[in-house]
Amino acid sequence: MTETASASFSGTRFDLAAIQSALRENKFDGWLFYDHHHRDPLAYRILGLSENLHVTRRWFYFIPANGEPKKLVHRIEAARLDPLPGSKAEYSSWRELEAQIGVLTAGATKIAMQYSPRNAIMYVSMVDAGTVEMVRELGKEVLSSADLVSQFEAVLTEDQIATHFVAQQKIDAVLGAAWQEIGRRVRTGGTHEFAMVEFLSEAMGREGLVWEHGPNVSCGENSADSHYEPTAASSKPLREGDFVLIDIWGKVNRPDACYYDITWTGVIGRQPTPREQMIFETVRNARDAAIAVVKQAFASQLPIHGWEADDAARGVIAQAGFSDWFTHRTGHNIGSELHGNGANLDNLETHDERLILPRTCFSVEPGLYFPGEFGVRSEVDMIALPERAEVTGRIQTELVRI
Repeated sequence: MTETASASFSGTRFDLAAIQSALRENKFDGWLFYDHHHRDPLAYRILGLSENLHVTRRWFYFIPANGEPKKLVHRIEAARLDPLPGSKAEYSSWRELEAQIGVLTAGATKIAMQYSPRNAIMYVSMVDAGTVEMVRELGKEVLSSADLVSQFEAVLTEDQIATHFVAQQKIDAVLGAAWQEIGRRVRTGGTHEFAMVEFLSEAMGREGLVWEHGPNVSCGENSADSHYEPTAASSKPLREGDFVLIDIWGKVNRPDACYYDITWTGVIGRQPTPREQMIFETVRNARDAAIAVVKQAFASQLPIHGWEADDAARGVIAQAGFSDWFTHRTGHNIGSELHGNGANLDNLETHDERLILPRTCFSVEPGLYFPGEFGVRSEVDMIALPERAEVTGRIQTELVRI
């Protein structure tokens, strides 16, 4: 298979023609992949290489915008890139390696690598500074592969999108049942956070869903901790009058399925206080502002970066005077991993200049957190298509009355 241009090795399809087309479209001369000791998991997935390869020496793989790819491998690990198409060169010494990289990239100037200026997008910044320096000393302009990575890691197939909607229908139903179960248990003997986590987990398991850690049920002041996770030992009772946050996520049980991820909030046995209502409305309006700016961009077929959607949500919260309590990004990419490798909605933790690409999924989840009181997060998922972007599930418009 060494000379095939399209092959599958690790569950990911390596499509040389698609990569070269993307390079030409983005005006790159080539894409230089590099790894040592599995420092760059993105390279293995994009190239379709087995993540179980035993790699103790540096390898390089150069895909030009036009023409045949080239491999550079150490002589004692000479077969490591054999599943990939292209010619192969070998090295032993560091001097030989540096000379061969010059040959590998001959004729190319603008080269994409898993690099981000100033480590701004750390999710893609896998290449060490010394390797970037070495390539630059060869007269190359090293540019970020961030949008290329998004294209080959985050863009979903029709089948993957369909799995997202299967998970959406199941999880929306599980969440609705959970609110009812909280009310029933509180009024007939009591319950606590971790018991409701178990209820959610059992319900999702019956629906054939899988997930990472969690889900999360947070009560009262615990809801002000955006990464709180109850345990059997630390779980807080749920009682009449409590404020409750539920964050739940999962996907159908297959490796390439797309996650669904939502957060809702409610109150038990009472009406919200004016402060709770005002905070919820601020978060809801911020969420809807981010949704609107993404929808408008796709309807107008205009490019939109992750930071722009974050700014739309953050501006609403700033205008309400609560900037200091919105302590995380507005959203994250979603794919076969809960936190995928596409654009995040972020201009706080990072200045995410990656484009929100068609056929990608992402969360929109602003939140406000007041230590010692309560926290509100309102999370929906969106899928962007070539001419539109839409929320994929139910949208919370009012605090749940349990």
